[in-house]
Amino acid sequence: QVRLVESGGGSVQAGGSLRLACEVSGFTFPGQSRGWFRQAPGKEREGVAALATGRGSPDYADSVKGRFTVTHDNAQNTLYLQMNSLKLEDTAMYYCAARRAGSAIRRLDERQYSDWGQGTQVTVSS
Repeated sequence: QVRLVESGGGSVQAGGSLRLACEVSGFTFPGQSRGWFRQAPGKEREGVAALATGRGSPDYADSVKGRFTVTHDNAQNTLYLQMNSLKLEDTAMYYCAARRAGSAIRRLDERQYSDWGQGTQVTVSS
């Protein structure tokens, strides 16, 4: 089992920044696929950013490229999402996820992940 605990959500004005953190414990391994997803009211959950720990380059949704950065701290086993230039449409519940075995082929596809955190709310206002 993989346990994921998100933190760092909150309310911010458009143009502002927030950093989300996801502490990961349990069944973890190098190269594990981990990602950030979000779900706005009335919309489907969508992939935001994802990576394989310690390997390769991250993937980003087109809507956040150039504004969001996903990183992983191996020592702390924590996944981060730095969100800059926030827009109203970034308002959503943000979830982190991990894949328990193997590597995700499509890292922004939620069906590739087996374990999820409880979510943290991000609200962007004008």
